[in-house]
Amino acid sequence: MRNDLRIGVAGYGLRRSLALEAHRPGNGSRVVALCDPDPAARERARAEIGPDLQDTSDFGELLTDDVDAVMILTPDHTHVELAVAALKAGKTTLVEKPLAVTVEDCDLILRTARDHGTRLYVGHNMRHMPVVRTMRQLIMDGAIGEVKAVWCRHFVGHGGDYYFKDWHADRRNTTGLLLQKGAHDIDVIHWLAGARTTRVTGMGGLTVYGQVTDRSEGLPTDWFSPATNWPPLAQHGLNPVVDVEDLSMVHMRLENGVHASYEQCHYTPDYWRNYTVIGTAGRLENFGDHGEHAVVRVWNSGRRDYDPVGDLQVPVTAGTGGHGGADEGLISEFVRFAVEGGPTDTSPVAARDSIAAGVYATESLRDGSTPREVPPVSPDLAAYFAAGQI
Repeated sequence: MRNDLRIGVAGYGLRRSLALEAHRPGNGSRVVALCDPDPAARERARAEIGPDLQDTSDFGELLTDDVDAVMILTPDHTHVELAVAALKAGKTTLVEKPLAVTVEDCDLILRTARDHGTRLYVGHNMRHMPVVRTMRQLIMDGAIGEVKAVWCRHFVGHGGDYYFKDWHADRRNTTGLLLQKGAHDIDVIHWLAGARTTRVTGMGGLTVYGQVTDRSEGLPTDWFSPATNWPPLAQHGLNPVVDVEDLSMVHMRLENGVHASYEQCHYTPDYWRNYTVIGTAGRLENFGDHGEHAVVRVWNSGRRDYDPVGDLQVPVTAGTGGHGGADEGLISEFVRFAVEGGPTDTSPVAARDSIAAGVYATESLRDGSTPREVPPVSPDLAAYFAAGQI
């Protein structure tokens, strides 16, 4: 239908699920064009989206009058060039997280959106994850008082398969996995605590996968096989370049005085995130981050010894689709924003702030854990995006 938002997609790889989520013919949006340099990816897109899909290897061909909005789902280091081109062309643009891999590139994207008056949206889908929204609502309802500390442990159980066999393993493409994976969680920490990071100290290293000597130019046929790729030192077919950390952590001081920490490990047997938020009148913690048994527990009725249950248990009700319904929520918000403008739960400035914390934490990690001050976005850009993108 002509009334559907017509979307052009750049990249049909790891995050093609977002393109499929956005293809809702007759229900507000449809994917009408795809750019990907890989002919096999374009063929797969036509098979999954439909034979009428226009496909190309030239990103410029997405920026025509036949396309209303652009979704950039390409590898991280390509985001800045594509986003700037789309914004200059006046296309409402969704950039998958992370916004970019340097602070300078993030600021360039923000300035381009402002200077051309083009709507910019960043794919921080965790702000739409039921577990995160449950925790945020409990905090806003005063369940634990004023937030004073946030801790996040990120167990990346499939890290050896997902992040050390392709472009992610090369720091030229990501800066590092503390940024690439951590951008999600740092953004959530900021959202739950209500402030950005101003000072960081990082620590970590390539502690396991650097010992794996089997390398490959392409993914092996059984690249994702928990049965054969365990324990982690049994991994094979890693990227020829592996110079990112598989274990990393950062301590953060936020602008409002909250203290936070984030830990990430890519060789755990389980795959989930665990948040603890401590306030002046209690604490909360999630157990599981999606699935039927996920729950957020609150302790707020007074002191006690070990108590595995807590005073309040809130089941996490997952939606349909990817990431427990987060992808559906993200795309619905993006389509509404592209058509109408107005406030969104995601924030381009917050996306930039999560990158800034990750970049400077990675610098600290690689420089003997020396502390780093994290600069804010320029006041003019902060004011522009705070006013909303009409």
